[in-house]
Amino acid sequence: MLRYLNGGESHGKYLLAVLEGVPAGLPLTPDMVNSDLARRQKGYGRGGRMRVEEDRVEFACGVRHGKTLGNPIGLLVANKDWENWKDVMAVEPSQAPPAKVVTRPRPGHADLVGAIKYGHRDIRNVLEKASARETAIRVAIGGVAKALLGQFGMRVVSYTMEIGGVTATRINDPLVAYDQAERSDVRCPDEAAGAQMIERIRAAKHKGDTLGGVFEVVATNSPIGLGSYAQWDRRLGARLAMAAMSIQAMKGVEIGMGFEAARRFGSEVHDEIYYEQGGKQFIRKTNNAGGLEGGITNGQPIVLRVAMKPISTLYSPKKSVDIETKEPFDATVERSDICTVPAAGVVGEAVVAFEMANAMIEKFGGDSLEEMKRNYDAYQAYVRTF
Repeated sequence: MLRYLNGGESHGKYLLAVLEGVPAGLPLTPDMVNSDLARRQKGYGRGGRMRVEEDRVEFACGVRHGKTLGNPIGLLVANKDWENWKDVMAVEPSQAPPAKVVTRPRPGHADLVGAIKYGHRDIRNVLEKASARETAIRVAIGGVAKALLGQFGMRVVSYTMEIGGVTATRINDPLVAYDQAERSDVRCPDEAAGAQMIERIRAAKHKGDTLGGVFEVVATNSPIGLGSYAQWDRRLGARLAMAAMSIQAMKGVEIGMGFEAARRFGSEVHDEIYYEQGGKQFIRKTNNAGGLEGGITNGQPIVLRVAMKPISTLYSPKKSVDIETKEPFDATVERSDICTVPAAGVVGEAVVAFEMANAMIEKFGGDSLEEMKRNYDAYQAYVRTF
């Protein structure tokens, strides 16, 4: 199976990961990943950190002459801001400068519970790893997964559907929606709604406040049969929902019609099945299920909507209590964003791509890309004769 471990602190020297399970022979270059890293840094409402960093991936191992070897792949993303934090984040035994010791937990973050759990008296030990800066390396991993999916004609795209209560009008074709969203500063396919979202973000910035929203992730051209109903933890919908909820600040996930299905009659929800004689395939004319039935892909696009809470760090900070003095204070303000929903959609693409790639490897196996393609082609031929 496809798996990875990642590490690194927000102001450490590197973010890093080791990715295992990618078949040999997959064409892979840094440029195939760097485009998504750049997209993650954009979006109206981002903060000062994005003007400091210029994220690029380095493959430390597992890739030779532009193709994967079948070995674990080492990925590195350097933190340029580390140069300004070398003393604070020193690996060698030393004392952090007193001015950089954090004792005031920020409401909405992992600060207080993390400090209690791990016994840290300097909350920086918590916030450096809990930070959404970690998503840069996950976007890099997702870029590798996208490269694999692309070999089978699959794409994973995202776009913003809502920010601060402003909702975009739906475009039925996800690839059209994606193309239009990529021309928007808030990655919204609806130009009028996007303009209103920008105004809402400006208003929040003026108040020292933050905004959340909803983004949609769609995986296209997935084959029938990924995932399984045989065990709870092999249901692909569950795996995708867990992946989406693993992103910092996410608070809800819908698949397909989602919560709206709970408000409808069954006759308005379930996707009827037809058979197309010419194409020799089973089809559905609607996709209320979001491409998944019984935890298994049904050949329709996989559709997830993910709800993100407003960024926890406010420039008009909320009340907190110092963990040392137990006195009330205004919460510490780290450099922060106003709204990161557009960037969160790019991270959503990455985690969905990883789970889809994992399901493809699980289904079609193969130590090399060539072997995996043979298995895939044979299975698709079987599906057409079912």
